Amino acid sequence: MTQSSAADRVFEVGKRRGFFWQSYEIYGGLSGMYDLGPYGAAMKENIINEWKYYFIRRHQEIMAEIETPIIGPEIVYAASGHLESFTDPIVTCQNCGRKFRADQLIEEVTGDKVEGKSNDELSRIIREKNIRCPICGGELGEVKSFNLLFKTQIGPYEGSNGYVRPELAQGMFLNFKRVYGVMREKLPLGLAQVGRVGRNEISPRQGMLRLREFTIMEFEFFFDPQEPGHEKYLERVKDKTLRLISAEDRLSGRSEPRKMMLSEALETGIIKTPWLGYWMVVSQEFIRSLGVPEENIYFEEKLPEERAHYSRQTFDQLVKTERWGWVEVAGHAYRGDYDLSRHSLYSKQDLSIFRQFEKPFIMKKKVVKVNRSILGKLFREKAGEIEGALTSMNPEVLKDLVNERREIEVNGFKVPTEAVVIEEVEERESGRKVIPHVVEPSFGVERLLYVVMEYGLKEKEDRLILSIPPRLSPFKIAIFPLVNDERLEGMAKRIFEELKQSGIPALYDDSGSIGRRYARADEVGVPFAVTVDFRSIEDGTVTVRYRDSWEQERIGASEVAEFLWKKLAH
Repeated sequence: MTQSSAADRVFEVGKRRGFFWQSYEIYGGLSGMYDLGPYGAAMKENIINEWKYYFIRRHQEIMAEIETPIIGPEIVYAASGHLESFTDPIVTCQNCGRKFRADQLIEEVTGDKVEGKSNDELSRIIREKNIRCPICGGELGEVKSFNLLFKTQIGPYEGSNGYVRPELAQGMFLNFKRVYGVMREKLPLGLAQVGRVGRNEISPRQGMLRLREFTIMEFEFFFDPQEPGHEKYLERVKDKTLRLISAEDRLSGRSEPRKMMLSEALETGIIKTPWLGYWMVVSQEFIRSLGVPEENIYFEEKLPEERAHYSRQTFDQLVKTERWGWVEVAGHAYRGDYDLSRHSLYSKQDLSIFRQFEKPFIMKKKVVKVNRSILGKLFREKAGEIEGALTSMNPEVLKDLVNERREIEVNGFKVPTEAVVIEEVEERESGRKVIPHVVEPSFGVERLLYVVMEYGLKEKEDRLILSIPPRLSPFKIAIFPLVNDERLEGMAKRIFEELKQSGIPALYDDSGSIGRRYARADEVGVPFAVTVDFRSIEDGTVTVRYRDSWEQERIGASEVAEFLWKKLAH
């Protein structure tokens, strides 16, 4: 077997063995869309289950999984800021009419990173560097913004616009208050979701790494900024280390990540909120569980101009790949209260929550009171409007005006100070209203599927082996009768049936030589193979072969399921 690049091996095995291939292949394919075959669909499901194990099942006291629609009404994406801000820069060739993503084209030609620069800045760089169309060499036009939302119409009525969701987040924000009630009104609370999204990418490339339709694993984690409730969780991971490049590092020219404990990153303010740091540590553990070593993972903070419109701080989680270098597999954003506040504004619904104090207390406060008789005589039908404006003003400011006997200007009217009284009252406070803050880890499943395959595919003695963690393998075990013999086949099929009834994904294969069957199983990542031979008939034992080492051992035929459950446990 000739040496080939890791990416070439992934795409060759992916297509030949039924993991993935380009969609609409018989019509020439469609850029940015891939179909998953039997092995790819099974592996994708296993990656999702691994993610759920780390983020949901291990945190089920503070996490809830929901499911929301793929299409949303226009008002949702106006409120979220996507109609205005979910754009990429596009440039058109004046000669052949082809369109390109401007920042990517500049980076490919110059090697300079220009993400986040304005359209005018990108246009200037294209002119100054004389960057031409990569297809025909023609002159490029001015850079413009291209909205990445897929637009549709909901129902038969014109004007009832909808959009395919570009992320899962909005469904979770809109459902937060309802789920908060269902979960007995406890914070912190995470709402998790796995689902399909669509982004109308300008020029998707890099195979499975940049798609127009794909699956995201995402959760919005809501917490009270005054009482975040992170202490016991942070205690478990504060001494864990992360490889980080902060925004300050990048601005100073540093390109290599620093290794530091989470506690240090929080104390120095490199990570702004403890929950963001906590989930970054869990995310590192998750990516390592997929077969990526820690030295090939790091977190890079986005610069202010690179961050999404909703973000107060964002770290990209990057993994090293052979062909494309460091690629983003997850984004970790601190969204503050942006989303709940925006949806409250647009929907006219109060999305804050009321947090009860353990013990009520009496609080003294100043309030504005008015003499309605004076206001009525002076302003007649406008008196109610002026009263409302006065009572909503800052009592401390009004108190100074009253003490100085100065007129108070309200809505264009001048109110005499004798019409206003500032009183100190006692009020019983039993709680406070809170708009929760949010951190969001978001993972692209298809990217992770590619990463798992690149790290897993190895060449050994002229064979390809998909050496991936057994929990991710599409099938956990293969059952082979050594040769075509009714007794061996009968016993092998009984073991196969028992495994199926135990819920273990298994393969049965009696075609070709035993060596060829081992090779086929190795190539699709089956971690264990059981061979039924003539000794099995005599003593009830079978041979278990290990995919990665090719070593073998004998176990009882009745022990195969128990053997597997132990091997697959976390």
